[in-house]
Amino acid sequence: MPKYSLVGYDSSDSARRAFRFAAELARDSGGRVRVVYVLQVTQGGADACSLMITDESRHRTQELWSELRAIAPEAADERVDLEITHGSPGDVLLNQVRQHPDIDHIVIGHTGRGALARWLLGSVSEDVLAGAHVPVTVIR
Repeated sequence: MPKYSLVGYDSSDSARRAFRFAAELARDSGGRVRVVYVLQVTQGGADACSLMITDESRHRTQELWSELRAIAPEAADERVDLEITHGSPGDVLLNQVRQHPDIDHIVIGHTGRGALARWLLGSVSEDVLAGAHVPVTVIR
């Protein structure tokens, strides 16, 4: 049973289900959950992006803790690490596994985007499944 699950979180219904699943695993195994929320920078100069990320992450941290506590009140404080970062979600999740060698499982939600959206934006679940060297659970 996994001891340290990484959850890619974006506040979608599938991400909420993924977090609930990982929190239940952590509760049953005495493990932990690392929740990563990725801010995507789409335009603007480096200074503007830096300010946006700093301001957004400060505000978003409190909102995320509230969401996570509502989803799994028994796990949110005791078993959960939360990080807000920026970048490409698939790359960020794969880098998290490299940076935190205790992570032994990834849980992600599946958004069910259409073919055009996958072509334009890519698929986080496909990127993670292709590049992960730990087990991955995709929640629908």
